[in-house]
Formats: sequence, C-alpha cells, structure tokens
Amino acid sequence: MTDLPTAYLDHAATTPMVPEAMAALREQMERTGNPSSLHGSGRTARRVVEESRELIAERLGARPSEVIFTSGGTEANNLAIKGLFWSRRAQDPARTRLIFSAIEHHALLDPVLWLGKQQDAGVVTTAVDRHGVIRVDELQAAVEADPASVAAITTMWANNEMGSVQPIDEVVALARQHAIPVHSDAVQAAGHVPIDFAASGLDAMTVTAHKLGGPVGVGALVAVRELDLMPLLHGGGQERDVRSGTLSAPLIAAFAAAVDLAVRRREAEAARLEVLRTRLIDGIATLLPAAAVNGPGSPAARLPHIAHVTFPGCDGDAMLMLFDAHGVEVSTGSACTAGVPQPSHVLLAMGYDEEAASSSLRFSLGHTTTEADIDRALAVLPEVHQRAQAARTVRQRR
Repeated sequence: MTDLPTAYLDHAATTPMVPEAMAALREQMERTGNPSSLHGSGRTARRVVEESRELIAERLGARPSEVIFTSGGTEANNLAIKGLFWSRRAQDPARTRLIFSAIEHHALLDPVLWLGKQQDAGVVTTAVDRHGVIRVDELQAAVEADPASVAAITTMWANNEMGSVQPIDEVVALARQHAIPVHSDAVQAAGHVPIDFAASGLDAMTVTAHKLGGPVGVGALVAVRELDLMPLLHGGGQERDVRSGTLSAPLIAAFAAAVDLAVRRREAEAARLEVLRTRLIDGIATLLPAAAVNGPGSPAARLPHIAHVTFPGCDGDAMLMLFDAHGVEVSTGSACTAGVPQPSHVLLAMGYDEEAASSSLRFSLGHTTTEADIDRALAVLPEVHQRAQAARTVRQRR
C-alpha cells in the first residue's frame, strides 16, 4: 500500500474536468438567469447558451441549429432511437425494424431492447468481427432483406471497451441507398478522432461533456434539421420542441469549453496518449507474456487512449479491486445489472468465451495521465496478478 496519489486509468468512464471548463462553469454559476426569460438576465443566459451552441457546432462540423442539448449521452441516445422509431412508424406503420450493432453501450442497447419488448420493434443485431468492428456485409444483408421495414440504423462511432473505430462511412452509404436514417453514438470517439458531422452523412450523433473534460449532466444530440424526432419530454418546447426543459447555461458553457479544447488539442493529445499506451502495453507484455491485448492493433483502427487486456487465469473483478488497493483505478469494462457483475457483452459478441470475458481489464488514459501513472500500474501488476490467480484457485477448490 502506498500514500502516492491515485493513478486514475479509467478516463473512458469519465475524465476529470479541464481547468477551462471549470472556469466557465464557475463564472456562469455566479450569474442568475433562465435562458427562456425575456428580461436582461434571461437574455444574458440565452446569449451564453447560443454562443456555446455555435462553438460546439463549429468544432463538430455541424450547424448550430443541429445541436440539441440534453442531460448527457444516455438521454441523447434515448431521444435518437426512440424519437426516430416513433416518428418513422407514425409516418409509415411498416417501419418497425431497428438495426444496431452487437457492441453498443447499454445507453443505446437497453432502449433498443425496450422498444423491442414494449413497442413491438423488430430488433436486428449486426455481428462484429474478432476486433470488435461491425460486419458491414451482415448489415447489408439485414437491410436488404426488407429495406422498407427499417425505421433506423444505429452504430457507435468507436467502442467504449475495445476502442475499435467503426466504418461509419460504409454504414451511411448503405443506408442512403434505401433512405434510412443513421444515428451514431460518438460519446467515446469525440475528442479522440476527427469528427465532422456534416461530412459523415449521419442524421444524428450523440456526444457528452464528461468524456471530454466537461461536467457530468450535459450532452447533446446533433441532428439534422430535417430529421423528424418524436420528443421524450413534453413541456416548454425548448430545443426545437424536441427536448423540453430549462437549459443550464453554466453546464452548457463548460461543455463548450471542453469540446473546444479537446478538438483543438486532439492531434497532439492523441500522439501523447499513443506513446503512453504503448508504454503500458509493452510493459504488460514484458511482465506477463501470457496477457493478450484485445481489439485492433493498428492505431488508425482504434482510439489512442484505450487498452483492453485479457489476463488468463484471473478474475477481472479481483484484479480491479487489488489494483484499487494499490491506488490504481481501472475498469473491467463489464456490464453490471442490479450490482451483479456479468461478462462483457462486447467480448461475447466478439467471440470470446465467458471465462476470457471475465478475465479482462480496460485501461483508459486521458489528459491527466502521466508516465508515472503507467509505471505505477506496471509496478504493482505482478503482485496484483499473482494474488488474483491465487484467489481464483482458492475459489475453484470450494
């Protein structure tokens, strides 16, 4: 055990706020004003919101009118997939199918499955390869089986566990042939890979602040003006009458500051994180040759800040807690339902068995990560691994 500061290697879950975002948040928190009010304070708050909207749109290659503020990525995903499904089905009752990849985050997976159970949606899951990349040929087959029945396609821009970047351009090109709208969850990709919403051809895209160095509790659905979305919330008619609710000028200002900084520093930061990731991966390979790095090997095919590793003979949950005891914070990347750990559905979809899926950890780096953080993780890894192996052996004997 050590008294050194925590080595935080779980930036894909949430990353610390950058000073610029914190400054913007503090500045606006000292002001009063509802952006929907017509008096001076309200107009000032509205100006903050609209200037932030313009900055976010510019940095993401969108028009300001396409940025719809939400409480975060989960709400944006729900608005996208439910709003699209309901509006498309209302226009044409034959539009009952939703197509999505097998590796979506639960913020999208769960609402899609809910639509299947509660709204009679025909849910079609597209398989992925061993690297966690969607199989476009299977997607094409699913679409062309009955294109007139497809309400929408949703495919994440980059996977949150593997870091695998998806072929968004191919998905969009396929969908365009049949006039099918496409949504992408870009929560993990934003700030780490080039994103140009207009150039992508997407109809909708989800982003959130706390993955970029902004605050928790604010995000956006970027959606073309022509896209008909049925609202989840009804009230004051804010945000194109698609997402009612009083807008938080402080959170939105901090969100904009974080997006601005992340996009402007993206290339330099990606290069820095790639070096740190290589240091981590090479160190793991030296210390534990049996460990296996999952996902794409090419930097062009994955995010620069995520390393997903399987440690045979160990429980990922045990390793996580042992790392935590040494002040190193990582993630299993596994889904938890009602507090019960389960093997990652992402790894299972990639063809891993339950044992391998339960023996993996995700190390995710970010703007606060240093060489010292990497070295600290590597320094305690042999002990963590040894104790995790022993714990599994004891458990199997019972």
